[in-house]
Amino acid sequence: MSNSCPDIAIHCKGVTKSYTTGNTTVTALRGIDLEVCKGELMMLVGPSGCGKTTLISVIAGILDQDQGECMIFGEDFSRMHPAEKTRFRGDTVGFVFQAFNLIPTLSAAENVAVPLLIKGIKRKEALQKAGELLDRVGLGDRSKSLPSQLSGGQQQRVAIARSMVHDPRLIVCDEPTSALDHHTGHKVMELLQEVAMAENRSMVIVTHDARIFEFAHRIAHMDDGRIVDVVRSQIDM
Repeated sequence: MSNSCPDIAIHCKGVTKSYTTGNTTVTALRGIDLEVCKGELMMLVGPSGCGKTTLISVIAGILDQDQGECMIFGEDFSRMHPAEKTRFRGDTVGFVFQAFNLIPTLSAAENVAVPLLIKGIKRKEALQKAGELLDRVGLGDRSKSLPSQLSGGQQQRVAIARSMVHDPRLIVCDEPTSALDHHTGHKVMELLQEVAMAENRSMVIVTHDARIFEFAHRIAHMDDGRIVDVVRSQIDM
């Protein structure tokens, strides 16, 4: 599939991925070709089980593809040593998991600060930046709350703030608005769009939420492990 990018952030060519469970092999990706531009917000849509989450996991360096090439800002995860991959992913990628993956014993601010603390940022500075991002997602007054004290939508916003706190060049989101009401979802998408359109950054979002399609620059439709169409929205890049 040919997509026109003036400046490429993500380049996937012929990417395949299969899983084996017992005697059964399931093919999740069947030769994915995809380009995402710098400054672009790309959405992946399609039926459940079509390979969307597997694809963004490969793009983010969480899974290794079986075959093909997937370059992220000119770098190939599959050619990196484990420590190099971890370091590059920690510097370059922010991931919003569908299950949130918050640490239950840490406050909202501490959860958001984790990527900075891992990078060696001083705790006071990390918590200050975490608090600023929680303000931006409307949770400034819940910074000391544990995940168990937050609603599903609030936990989702904490996860989104955590994905952005270390200023990654790529943010990958799996259903970032699934637990949010319409108004809050739009507020969060406005923030994500603002981040995505910053210079030399990009964002890939898996979603079933048609209410947020308007925020995409392009929408890639997937089915049965393949990208079957890429359509451009009305947003100017």
